Amino acid sequence: MADPNPYPKVDYGHNVSSPDVLIIGAGISVLSHLYSFSFEPNPHWTREYPGQEEIQDYLIRIAHKYQLYRHIRFNSSVQEARWDDVKNRWLTVVRRPGGDETGHGDSYSMQSEFLVSAVGQLSTPKYPSIKGLQSFNGNTMHSARWDWRYDLRDKNIGIIGTGATAAQIIPEVSQICKKLVVFQRTPAWVMPRHDGPISRTRQELYRIPWIRRRYRASVMDFRESTFDAAFDPSSTKHELVSSISRQHMLNQLPSPDSAPLREKLTPHYPFSCKRIIVSDDYYPALNQSNVVLETESIDEVIPTGVRMKDGTMHDVDVLILATGFRTTDFLYPMKINGTNGACLEDAWAQGASAYLGITVPGFPNFGMLYGPNTNLAYNSLILQIEAQSLYINRLISAVLGAKRRGMTLQLQPRAEVLKGYNEEVQSRLARSTFADPNCTSWFKDQHGRITTTWCGSAIQYQERTNSVDWTDFEISGTAAEGYRNAAPTRWKRVVEETQISDKMATLCGLGMLGIGAAALYAGRIFLYRI
Repeated sequence: MADPNPYPKVDYGHNVSSPDVLIIGAGISVLSHLYSFSFEPNPHWTREYPGQEEIQDYLIRIAHKYQLYRHIRFNSSVQEARWDDVKNRWLTVVRRPGGDETGHGDSYSMQSEFLVSAVGQLSTPKYPSIKGLQSFNGNTMHSARWDWRYDLRDKNIGIIGTGATAAQIIPEVSQICKKLVVFQRTPAWVMPRHDGPISRTRQELYRIPWIRRRYRASVMDFRESTFDAAFDPSSTKHELVSSISRQHMLNQLPSPDSAPLREKLTPHYPFSCKRIIVSDDYYPALNQSNVVLETESIDEVIPTGVRMKDGTMHDVDVLILATGFRTTDFLYPMKINGTNGACLEDAWAQGASAYLGITVPGFPNFGMLYGPNTNLAYNSLILQIEAQSLYINRLISAVLGAKRRGMTLQLQPRAEVLKGYNEEVQSRLARSTFADPNCTSWFKDQHGRITTTWCGSAIQYQERTNSVDWTDFEISGTAAEGYRNAAPTRWKRVVEETQISDKMATLCGLGMLGIGAAALYAGRIFLYRI
């Protein structure tokens, strides 16, 4: 279990101290020291894989340190954003349920020279299309819209889905419920987590910058080394990690009596073509006496529970829909309109695409974090988001710099640049494990096209986004001439991987300790002589 306290201690709601979504048992699948910002390291993580409470505390501390609250409008949802071709600005309509504290209505608009979407891919819940779901008389909740008012203790619970979110929820609710029925459509590949507490001694050591950086680099090195295993189905690493996953199941379900359960949980598709689960307690939870793994297809939901295709009935008090997110419906349900009223949803009718996953032709001065084809299946997404932030900041600086000079500047990628880039990305993805035709996943859109995941390593993406080539853009406005023929704007990439060998790092560390000891000794001699 990632979090020894899986239930929230803070009040749930739309305010400065609570997130919009809390999931019981929620944690992360990347080691904590890499699941944090490069510019704001945290030596005091208490676990290798901390739970949602500790991650939330980390983010709140950052928000206070950098005074972000004064820039955030809580309990607000963007309804639409429209580019004004005359004013060369974005007009964004925001809704506040119930109106604001002044009583001036439930919506307002604001203008800006640049618009950035940071909603990402995992924000809007995806509800299953199951016959009779609305007829259920019990409590129904989506895993991303958790109802903390409902007491799960001693209830008969059904959970639909066996993805990464379900794998975090199942071990928690199985401990408190009367019975848990897990409705599985497709089994998942599961890797060991090896979670555990980080001792106070290690936390103190991580306060030493070079030790902390060295440890973070080692985590980065390991994660990057798994790229071939996750991406290339023909690599030897791919077979190695597949065997590790199979052995993990055997280690956790060793009994001959567990053979039928192991068969139900064995994937029959390539490793990594779907989201991999990283867990130490998922298999043991499914092996508990009060847990049933149902693999028959659902026929319909009835007022008292769920009926399967073979006629089996499961009476439940509550249904948990761990059915994921609308990952390929980027920015849904917001309406984004660019030049000449062009609709982003229409532009992406055949599949979402963006240059570097950030900018889109026809939508000037617009950028995205965690946009199309930027997801990482094997490393920390924080790496991608930081790289995108640096790139977008250069675009914003150019636009606002022109404004300060009394001029205007509009930037949008050239259509042919995006076309060439997207062809390259899709060509590489077509050879990946994600593209396996026998595998359906949230990586693919309704056309079977991979629109969520990046086609290379995290370092390759960082290197691709550490400069702005102005020739990639269609540039207009009174300040355009200053950029059309300008040299690319470059900046130093945030280097996370190892730069020196372990031997050299050890020698440097010993040298620093030696210098410190010598300084301490000299100080004592000086004091003695005084």
